[in-house]
Amino acid sequence: MEMGNQHPSISRLQEIQKEVRSVEQQVIGFSGLSDDKNYKKLERILTKQLFEIDSVDTEGKGDIQQARKRAAQETERLLKELEQNANHPHRLEIQNIFKEAQSLVSEKIVPFYSGGNRVADEFEEGIQDVILRLTRVKTGGKISLRKARYHTLTKICAVQEIIEDCVKKQASLPLSEDAHPSVAKINSVMCEVNKARGTLIALLMGVNSNETCRHLSCVLSGLIADLDALDVCGHTEIRNYRKEVVEDINQLLKYLDLEEEADTTYAFDLGQNHSILKIEKVLKRMREIKNELLQAQNPPELYLSSKTELQGLIGQLDEVSLEKNPCIREARRRAVIEVQTLITYVDLKEALEKREVLPCAEPPSLGAVWTVLGSLSEIQGQVLSFDGSRTDKNYIRLEELLTKQLLALDAVDPQGEEKCKAARKQAVKLAQNILSYLDLKSDEWEY
Repeated sequence: MEMGNQHPSISRLQEIQKEVRSVEQQVIGFSGLSDDKNYKKLERILTKQLFEIDSVDTEGKGDIQQARKRAAQETERLLKELEQNANHPHRLEIQNIFKEAQSLVSEKIVPFYSGGNRVADEFEEGIQDVILRLTRVKTGGKISLRKARYHTLTKICAVQEIIEDCVKKQASLPLSEDAHPSVAKINSVMCEVNKARGTLIALLMGVNSNETCRHLSCVLSGLIADLDALDVCGHTEIRNYRKEVVEDINQLLKYLDLEEEADTTYAFDLGQNHSILKIEKVLKRMREIKNELLQAQNPPELYLSSKTELQGLIGQLDEVSLEKNPCIREARRRAVIEVQTLITYVDLKEALEKREVLPCAEPPSLGAVWTVLGSLSEIQGQVLSFDGSRTDKNYIRLEELLTKQLLALDAVDPQGEEKCKAARKQAVKLAQNILSYLDLKSDEWEY
C-alpha cells in the first residue's frame, strides 16, 4: 500500500516504531545498572511507546491488529533486553568487584590525602587483585558487558596511575621557599593539587557525592591561571618546578574526561585493537605450527625449525604494546603461555627420543620418573588438541589422567638420589603446568 493510501493507524504505528528504533542501539549498548538515570530514561521512553501502541485503534481490522502486535513485541523485546543488560550475572559481578575497589579507596586512599604518611601496601595488592579479576570477567562478546568491564577497568587503572605517579614525585617536591618569593605560591598550589588528586580519585570511584567533575575542572583550571600569573623569569629551576606542577594539573584534567571518552569511543571493543590483532596473528601461526607437529608422520624433522620459530613468536609478543590496558596484558599473558606450552611439548619429545636412542644405566626410581614423563608427553599432546569447556567429558578425562600421573610421581621413592629428586620435581611441575594450561584453554575467557 502506498504511503498516501495508508490507514492512519498503520502510519501512527510506523511513527511509534521509528521512535522505538531510535533508542535501540542505546539499549543494546547500555552498560549501567537498573538504578542509573539512563536506565530509567530508556525504560520510560519504551514504556511510553507501549502505551502509545496500545492506544492505536485497530477498528477490528486484521492487518492493523497484526501490525500493532509486531510493534508491541519489538518494544517489549527492547525492554527485556534493557532489563537483562542491567541485571546480567556478569554485570552484577563487575559491580561487586567495583564495590571492593571503592572500599579500598575509602579506607586506604582518602585518608592518605587527608594527611596520612603513605599508601598502604594492602592497597597496591588489593587494587592489583581487583584489576586481575575484572579482566577475567566473561562478556560472551556482549557489547553491554564489554562496555561495563572497560568503564570499570578504566576508572580503577586511572586511580592506580594517579597513586603511582604521586608516590614517585613526592621525593623531589616541593622546593624550599627561600629560593624565590614565587616558590611559596607554587608550594601552596601544589598542596591544592594534592587535595584535588584525592577528590578526583573519590569522584572516579564514586565515593564522593559532594563534588562534581565540572567544579573540580574549574578549580584545576583556576590553579593553572594562578601559576601562569607568577613572574619566574630568569629562574630556570623555579620555572621547571612550576612547569612540573602545571603538568600534574593537566594530567588530572585528562582523567576528568575519562567517562565521556569511554562513552564516545569504541575502545571497549578490542576486536579491532592493533595490539590484539598482533597477538591474534601470533596465535594463528602458533596453531599452524602445533597442527603440523601433531599431524606430522615424522615429527623430529620439524623440532628444530619449529622451536626456532616459536621462540621468534615469543619475541613478537614481548614487543606488543599493552596500552595500559589490563585486558591486552591478560591476552598477551595467555598467548605467551600458549606458545611456551608448545615449546615445552617439543622439548620433552626431544628428550624422550634422545633417551631411547642413547640408553644408559639409571636407578629404578629415575626410570619410573621417565615412564611418567612419557605418559605426560602423550597427555600433553591431547591437551594441546583439546577445544572445549570444563563440562566436556574429554576435559574430565584429561584432568583425571593428569591427576593419576601426579599420584604416580608422588609414589616414586628417590632413595636419596639427588638426580631422581630433581627429575621428579621437574615432572611434578610439568604435570601441574599442563593442568593449568588445560584450565586456561577451557575457561572461555575473551577480551
